[in-house]
Formats: sequence, structure tokens, C-alpha cells
Amino acid sequence: MSDFILRPAAVGDLREAYAWYEKERAGLGQEFLREVRATLDRVLDQPRAYPVIHRDTRRAIVRRFPYALFYRRMDELIVFVACYHMRRDPKGWQRRR
Repeated sequence: MSDFILRPAAVGDLREAYAWYEKERAGLGQEFLREVRATLDRVLDQPRAYPVIHRDTRRAIVRRFPYALFYRRMDELIVFVACYHMRRDPKGWQRRR
């Protein structure tokens, strides 16, 4: 398993989605975070298993929710740059470093 960091923008994405889901139904935000964590763990176990979709950035789709984690491998470090809603403009996360 690799080490990882969540970029501030990715943390902001998670907070925003969590708050939205909690407003929809109490506890749904926690369910979202559990699915995100499960996706993160799968990425850490097999970082090369997910497709490269833009330059060196890969995408892992979160189960049950219309989100994906976008990440880059930097040696043994995994850098999560976004947790992005799949229906938003895909160029939005691409501007992140």
C-alpha cells in the first residue's frame, strides 16, 4: 500500500459533497464518505488498475454515488487531486495541479 495525500481542493470537494448528501438525508453523507474511503483503499492497493484519462491522471469511480477520485502517482506517493461529480464539467478538475 502506498502513502497518499489529499490536495486541499479534493478535501473541499469531499466536504461539499458530504454536506449536500447530509442535507438530502441524515446519514447519507457518512455513507458517501464510506464509499469514498473504500475507493481510496482500492486505489492504494492497486494504483495502476485504473485508467489514465488525462495526461498522468487516473480515475477511480466511487460506487453508489456519481463521483470519481482523480489521482496521480508520484513514485510511491498517491496524490488525490479531486473528488469530482461525474456530471460536472470535466475540465474543472483538469486545471488542478
